[in-house]
Amino acid sequence: MREENDSEKLHRTAKLFMDSGDATSEEEAVRKLEGFILSIEVGPDIATSPTRQAILLTTVNTARRCFLGGVYVYGTTDVELLVPWKNFKSLQDAVIDLRGKIDAAAKITSPQIIIGNVPESRIESGFSIRATFDGWCGGVTPSATKQRLSEYKEFTPSGVLAGGLAVSEAFQHVCGYVMAGRRDVGMSLWNPNSNTSWMSQNTGPELNSLPANLWIIGLGHLGQAFLWTLGLLPYKTPDELHLVMHDHDIIDSANDSTSPLTFPELIGKKKTRAMADWCEERGFKTTLIERRFDQHYRLGDDDPRVALCGVDNAQARSVLEKIGFRYIVEAGLGKGIREFMSFQVHSFPSQQKADAVWKEYAPKNNDDELVAQPAYSNLAKKGVDSCGIAMLAGRTVGASFVGSTVASLVVCDILRMIHGGDRYALIDGTLSSLANRTAIYNTSANVPFNPGITKPK
Repeated sequence: MREENDSEKLHRTAKLFMDSGDATSEEEAVRKLEGFILSIEVGPDIATSPTRQAILLTTVNTARRCFLGGVYVYGTTDVELLVPWKNFKSLQDAVIDLRGKIDAAAKITSPQIIIGNVPESRIESGFSIRATFDGWCGGVTPSATKQRLSEYKEFTPSGVLAGGLAVSEAFQHVCGYVMAGRRDVGMSLWNPNSNTSWMSQNTGPELNSLPANLWIIGLGHLGQAFLWTLGLLPYKTPDELHLVMHDHDIIDSANDSTSPLTFPELIGKKKTRAMADWCEERGFKTTLIERRFDQHYRLGDDDPRVALCGVDNAQARSVLEKIGFRYIVEAGLGKGIREFMSFQVHSFPSQQKADAVWKEYAPKNNDDELVAQPAYSNLAKKGVDSCGIAMLAGRTVGASFVGSTVASLVVCDILRMIHGGDRYALIDGTLSSLANRTAIYNTSANVPFNPGITKPK
């Protein structure tokens, strides 16, 4: 196995504290995360709800990557697993496999996330939020308000959404953001406009078809979050989903801090092969492409015509419409200490061409400001050369809960297309203020075609 450089080992969420000046070293930044503990209280009704189980597993999977002091699960978990995770039959075993800690003790701790019918006596008086859903709607509410959706119509992507938002609110709380946990935060994945209430009548249609042919470009933070969300869908015949997995990179230690299907034992493996192993265990069929995505590629007759793109590369994104895809959903995340919770989701074709969106794109570069922060200047005092420091400073801040939340939007764009719903040229927002997002309808992607579909259970 090749030796990783320091930037490939850097915990991307810990980097938040290095870049903000709140930590004077990488070690101190990681210790801050090790001081964060999350508790999840689960009611007995999780035994009959795939969506509640999707909330729990998404919460555990994303939270264990930033609440390094531990993610503790209390309540009912020794029940049948209703969503696919490896070959496990028990929800409790899946939680443990995802690095959650099952705790039978009666202690109640904060911050706390509530899932399902939890007794009042178990609800924390401090920071406590409820993850809730109904159909295509998902989000979180302060537990003290006793507000929740009906949780009647099952739809696992809304569980991914609610789980990601719950961890987001809890993380913002421990980082000192006073509004976190004091507000309702959510969205309708059927109608993600900001002027549409996710607490009312936007639960969407029953799920009657699922995508059967997709091209996944990039298998890092976002690409793995796409797979996580797809993997929780109720495929009746999983081997009817064919995924082309396109990435040239290798899994490094830093990926474990953000990417939901990365675990320490996978470090050093090709991303395509590690993700193909996971997909094939899930029952999906895969084809692998291990080269950079560029303008020279052309689709063959049997290749998927729908692409999900999660690469952090403006040049690759600018050529998305030149390869032969009929429809593309592309997502990108912010980079800095204030922008890491921001996101944009584009679809193409749209009113604006992909090359027009991305050819003028020039990301902000504040590396010179970052290297003046104590965590970086102290590295120079220890003898680390300027090139090594620049590589560390140039890495992005990231958090797994952001990618999983955005993945629910991306996957549901395809599900809306299949079910005759609206499509959006752009959804632009941030988890720090989700209610203020912008959603622009796609008025150009209206030529009907068969993307390839299969049936749910």
